[in-house]
Amino acid sequence: MSRQPKPWSRAPNPTASAEPVSRAGGAARRSHTGELAVRVALLRGVNVSGVRKVPMGELRALAAGLGFTRAETYVQSGNLVLTTTRDDDDVAGALERALSERFGFEVPVVVRGLAAWDRWARGSTFADAETARPQWLLLALSRRPLPARVVTDLAPYVGPAERVALAGGGLWIDYGAGVARSRLTPAVLDRVAGAPVTARNVRTVRALATLGRQLAAG
Repeated sequence: MSRQPKPWSRAPNPTASAEPVSRAGGAARRSHTGELAVRVALLRGVNVSGVRKVPMGELRALAAGLGFTRAETYVQSGNLVLTTTRDDDDVAGALERALSERFGFEVPVVVRGLAAWDRWARGSTFADAETARPQWLLLALSRRPLPARVVTDLAPYVGPAERVALAGGGLWIDYGAGVARSRLTPAVLDRVAGAPVTARNVRTVRALATLGRQLAAG
C-alpha cells in the first residue's frame, strides 16, 4: 500500500532577519506584537470549482516572501498557518495586497491567533453535530469582529434544521440539512457581519489548531 502524503505542506524558512514588506502599493503599515506567535490565515473563495486558483505551493512561497516564517498550508481551500511578530490585521492586509498583485483578483483574508483556534478546536456550541454531521458544522469568521447582535440579526434566515451561536468571537453554524438550500448564504453573512466572512468545518478547525500547536512547539 502506498503512503498517503500529509495534507499540509511547509514552505522553506526565509532568513531569520527577513523584514516583512508589502509587494504591492509600496511600504505597508507594520504593527508588531513584539514576540513571535502563530497565526492562522483563511483565504476566502479560492480554488472553488476550478476558478480563483491559488496553488498552495505559491501561497507558501508568497508568505515566505513577505517575511512570515514557517508558513504551512492545509488542504487546498486556502488555509495558511505561519509564525510572525505582526498582528492579525497587519498579516491579513499584507497577504491581501500580495495575493491581488500576484493573481490579479481580490482575496479577503481572515486571520486569528492560535489561542482562539485552540478554544474553538476544544469544542463547538453544538456537540451533537460534531459527531453526527461534522461536514455541516461550520465556524464562520469575519474580516472584522462580529457584532454582538449577529445571532439576532441572522434569526430570520435560520432554517428549521439549523442553529447558530456566537462563541469566542466566532460564529458556529449547524447546517442541519446541508448548505445547498440554506438561506444562510455568504451574501447574508457578509451583510450581517459588515465585512467578508469565511467558514471552515469543524474537522478543519481541529486540524488547523493541531498544525498551529506543532509550529508553536518548534
